[in-house]
Amino acid sequence: MKVRWLALFLLCLSLSAESLIVYQVRIAAMGGDVSRARQTLDLYHKAAGNTPEYLECLSWVGRGELKSKNFAKAEETATEVRKLTLARLGKGRLDATPSLATALGASIEVQAQSAAATGRRDQAVGFLREEVAHWKSTSIRARIQKNLNLLSLEGKPAPPLEAATGLTDRKPQTLAKHLGHPVLLFFWAHWCIDCKNQVAIVAELQHRYGARGLEVIAPTQHYGYVAGGEDAPRNVETAYMKAVHAQFYKALGNIEVPVSEENFGVYGVSSTPTLVLIDPAGTVRLYNPGNATLDQLAAKIEPLLARR
Repeated sequence: MKVRWLALFLLCLSLSAESLIVYQVRIAAMGGDVSRARQTLDLYHKAAGNTPEYLECLSWVGRGELKSKNFAKAEETATEVRKLTLARLGKGRLDATPSLATALGASIEVQAQSAAATGRRDQAVGFLREEVAHWKSTSIRARIQKNLNLLSLEGKPAPPLEAATGLTDRKPQTLAKHLGHPVLLFFWAHWCIDCKNQVAIVAELQHRYGARGLEVIAPTQHYGYVAGGEDAPRNVETAYMKAVHAQFYKALGNIEVPVSEENFGVYGVSSTPTLVLIDPAGTVRLYNPGNATLDQLAAKIEPLLARR
């Protein structure tokens, strides 16, 4: 316990005042103490006003209210965050201020999820479609698309997969080339620890079901940096991605690894890993941002193999 508190103390020392307030509010809100999160934020707001960090913190309060299933309050907070963020943004570029991008993306997510949870799913879907079209050229596109996909993608035809560039010597193919086979898309990122933890499960699924027709494709994308968050040109990052893939993903063998930011946008990959299961006819049967267990995935794959 002492080690834990020491680590927390050292973390706090390393944070700026703005980063510290975001950290404190996030921990309180997502830990279920929304009241304390608001009290902390109110004190900061009196001193600093509507800063980008304040708006990011307020978006965490909304997420805390959503997590507590206080949907009316969550939607009210999300609406306030959106109004204040757009007013502060004006005609500026959203991604020029990361806190504003985070706040706006969260407000859209909370508003849509609150609507869906209170019987207004169609309204949520329509809202998200408008938002993803409006913010398509920004960093929050994937986050909005993820929420739209969670509400509407399963049971629909799988979006096309860009296959012009691959990370390995196996050339990626379009999804149309895989019709007749169930396909598991395993979206990963070179910086993602959870992705590396998912590899063993995906490899076991290959071992169990590969001979029966399951095909695994592992899309990834560039992020503009390498280890430690150091900025890197695309060729340097590509070399780094290949090294990470060779070290941590070799259990998957020589599978297709398409590299495309558009794939991540279309499939709403703001959380990695993201797992998407497509049936032999090309219809999405599972859309899963985050890790999944072997049993969860096997239960979805088995019926597709039996049908095939």
